[in-house]
Amino acid sequence: MKLQLLYSTIFLVSGEILIEKLFIVIYMQLTFIASTHAAISPEVYWKIKLPKAQIPKVIKDLLPQADDGILDTKKKVYYGLHQHGAWIFHAATEDEIHEIKNETPTQSDHQDNNFLYKPYFFEKELVKGKVINFPSLKNKNKAPFWPRQFVESIPFSSKKIPQILNYFSINNNSKDAKTIEETVKVCEEPAMKGEKRKCATSLESMVDFGIFMLGTNNVKVVATEVQGENQMVQKYTIKEVELMADGLNMICHKLNYAYAVHFCHGGGGTKTYMVSMIGVDGTKVKAISICHKDTSLWNPKGLPFVVLNAKPGAPSICHYLQDDQIVFLPFVS
Repeated sequence: MKLQLLYSTIFLVSGEILIEKLFIVIYMQLTFIASTHAAISPEVYWKIKLPKAQIPKVIKDLLPQADDGILDTKKKVYYGLHQHGAWIFHAATEDEIHEIKNETPTQSDHQDNNFLYKPYFFEKELVKGKVINFPSLKNKNKAPFWPRQFVESIPFSSKKIPQILNYFSINNNSKDAKTIEETVKVCEEPAMKGEKRKCATSLESMVDFGIFMLGTNNVKVVATEVQGENQMVQKYTIKEVELMADGLNMICHKLNYAYAVHFCHGGGGTKTYMVSMIGVDGTKVKAISICHKDTSLWNPKGLPFVVLNAKPGAPSICHYLQDDQIVFLPFVS
């Protein structure tokens, strides 16, 4: 609306105004809007800040629409199916191990038979033709993105858990209350040596942190794509492995919360792959795989080392990202 009024005013004042001047004024107005965080939509903010980066479908589908009313937003906690990629720094819990354990392993000396699937694997296993057991990479966390100016009016601190629960009308003793507290505490954990991290509570803050992390707004933003709905663990055959980047990136893992909150981090040496594979039921996947070159600072009792029977400092360890997790990469033409 502001741009339409701006155009009309200039045109009526003088029919002889140069088109170059019009473009300059519009550019200055856009810059002012972006820098002052005026009431523009998250999608417009993205397009201004990251003009070369397409918005992944998994983000676009959860953006607020022009006719949405914030007051009509459901007050609930949204859950995904898996969050292995976000929890590489703490000791594995019994529940995490039980989730991937094979209760009836076959008689074999191979450790793979102890697990229904392995959420972590070595980089050397990313090869065309390899068959793996894996659940669907559709995470199904439908938490919507809310505009930054609205989110910033809501408390997000472990010291204000009662106020957060009250705002979302959540019972103090409920599962949702525990989830809210766990997510906020994860977001307050200090970064490891050489790592930078931030919990982005809006798309705008994710964009800003991505630019800060990569040192440029000339970026590419990617996410896993899944064609199919099967959530069962099944066999997938790797059809193609493409190295997308070797070096700095930013990974954003979607957390369980009442609106879209992403644990974004980076700083360690990584490789980013696009892995095309197909399931036995015909499900087609273009999965983003992140391989961490340096695991020396990871928790020695963490799930990666339990699964791989390895120790910190082991060869490059990789994991796939569910389709609601976002990767920012430097754009290479």
